[in-house]
Amino acid sequence: MATNTELLPFHHQTTISLQTAAALNNYQGGGGSGGGGGGVNGLPAGSAAAWNMDELYQQTELPGLTRNQHHLLRFTPYALHQRPQLQSLPPALYLQHAAAAAAAAAAAAAAAAAAHAQHHHHHHHHHHHLQHRESTRESPPPVEGTHISNLFPELLEQIFEHLEVRDLGRAAQVCSAWRDAAYAKSVWKGVEAKLHLKRSSPSLFNCLVRRGIKKVQILSLRRSLKDLVLGVPALTSLNLSGCFNVADMNLGHAFSVDLPNLKTLDLSLCKQITDTSLGRIAQHLKNLETLELGGCCNITNTGLLLIAWGLKKLRHLNLRSCWHISDQGIGHLAGFSRDTAEGNLQLEYLGLQDCQRLSDEALGHIAQGLTSLKSINLSFCVSVTDSGLKHLARMPKLEQLNLRSCDNISDIGMAYLTEGGSGINSLDVSFCDKISDQALTHIAQGLYRLRSLSLNQCQITDMGMLKIAKSLHELENLNIGQCSRITDKGLQTLAEDLTNLKTIDLYGCTQLSSKGIDIIMKLPKLQKLNLGLWLVR
Repeated sequence: MATNTELLPFHHQTTISLQTAAALNNYQGGGGSGGGGGGVNGLPAGSAAAWNMDELYQQTELPGLTRNQHHLLRFTPYALHQRPQLQSLPPALYLQHAAAAAAAAAAAAAAAAAAHAQHHHHHHHHHHHLQHRESTRESPPPVEGTHISNLFPELLEQIFEHLEVRDLGRAAQVCSAWRDAAYAKSVWKGVEAKLHLKRSSPSLFNCLVRRGIKKVQILSLRRSLKDLVLGVPALTSLNLSGCFNVADMNLGHAFSVDLPNLKTLDLSLCKQITDTSLGRIAQHLKNLETLELGGCCNITNTGLLLIAWGLKKLRHLNLRSCWHISDQGIGHLAGFSRDTAEGNLQLEYLGLQDCQRLSDEALGHIAQGLTSLKSINLSFCVSVTDSGLKHLARMPKLEQLNLRSCDNISDIGMAYLTEGGSGINSLDVSFCDKISDQALTHIAQGLYRLRSLSLNQCQITDMGMLKIAKSLHELENLNIGQCSRITDKGLQTLAEDLTNLKTIDLYGCTQLSSKGIDIIMKLPKLQKLNLGLWLVR
C-alpha cells in the first residue's frame, strides 16, 4: 500500500497520494461495473466507487517528516473546488513509481480474495501460506535520482545563497540538516542586517557574528551605538541614514576606539552631526573607503579639512546638500593644504549635488588635485558655468558627469568639454535650458564613447537627433523626455542608426504619434521604453 509520502504532481500544483491517484485513473478510465473489467493496471474497477470525487482533499505534507511507513503523517486538508486532473505526460519517474504501487495493490487484493474464498476448507494451510506470501512479496522499487535530502551540505549552502533572508529563516525550520546549512557563513555573505536598536541585546550581536554578517543598517536608534560596534568587531559597513536623532554624542561614544575593519559609513540625513563627528571619524576610521554625508547641512569646510587629514583611503564621498562648503573645502580635499592635510587623492566619486556655493574655482581644484576621479555629480550647482568645464576636460579618467539643472551651462560649455573629455561615457545635461542642437553637434564630434546621454527638457529637435545618431553608435541609454520639438522623423533616425539602444525615455514628447512609437519599438536590443505623458493611442 502506498504511503502519503509518495506524491504525484497534478495541475494547479495539487498534490494527492498514489492510492488516490490509482482510484482517479480507474474513475476516469471508464471502468464498468463487474468483476474484472475497466480497471487500471489490474486494479478492480469496483474499487473506484469508494472514492467520492466531491470530497477529495489536497494533502499538504509538512516538511522534514520521516518517510517511515509506520509514522503517522500530518497534513492539512483543503477542499478541491475542481476535479483534479492527471498531467497528460507525467514524468517517467512518477509513472514507474505509480505502476509499481498499483501492481502491489492489485496483488494484495487478489491474494485477499483468494484467501477469503477458500477460508472454510483450508483455513490453517492458507493462513500460513498467506503470511508467507506477505513476507516474501517484493516492495516497490526505490525512487531513482537525487532527492534534495541526499545533497551534500556544501550543495545545500550554494542553493540557500540565492534565498532571501526571510526564506532562509523558513528553510532553517525544516530539519536539522537544513538549519545547519542555512546558518553557514557563506550563505549570509553580503547580507545587510536591518535592526531597531531599542535595548541591549548581546544575543543578537552574537547571532550576527555566528553567521558572519558584517553589514548593518540601523532603522531606529534608542540606545548607544557602542554596543553594536563592540559586539560585532568585524563590522565592515554601517548605515545610519535617516536616523534623525543621531548626534555628535552618539558617534563620539561609538567611535572612541579604532575600527580598522569599517570600510563604509552612511550618515545621510543625520542632520544633527557637525564637524566634531568628522573629527572622530577621521581619527578612528582610517580605512574608510565610502562616506555618505548627503543632507548633513551642518558640515563646513573645517569638516572637509579633517576628512582630508585622516581618510587617505577614501574613494567615495557624497556631500549632497552640504550648503556650507565652498571652493576652499574642495581645495582641502584636493590637497591644497599640504602643510595640514595631504588630501583624498584616491577619490573616484565625488557627489556635490546642490552645493550652491561652489563655483568654477572648485572645478579647477578638482582637475588639478583629484586626478583619479571617475565620476562627479554637479547637479543643481547653479554657480558653475561654461568656463568650469574647461577644467573637467583635462581629466583623462573622468567617465561620468552629471550637470543636471546647472542653469549656466550652454552649448559653449559642451564645446569646451569635448576638447579633451573623450573618455566620458555618461553625460546628463537634463533641464539645462541653454542646451540646443549645437551642443549635440559638439557632443557627436568629441564624446563618441558615450553610452548614456540625458537631454530631458533641452531645446533640441530632430536635427539634433540626426547628429548623435550618425556618431554615437555605442549609445545604450537615451533620455529625451519633455523634448516637445522631437517628432516621428527624429525617432526614425534613431531607429535606423542607434541599434544598440536598450532604454529610451520619451516622457512628455507630445509631438509623437503611434507610428513613431512602432518604429522605435523595433530596435533589436530595446528593453525599456518610457512613454509617460505621451498621448494614449
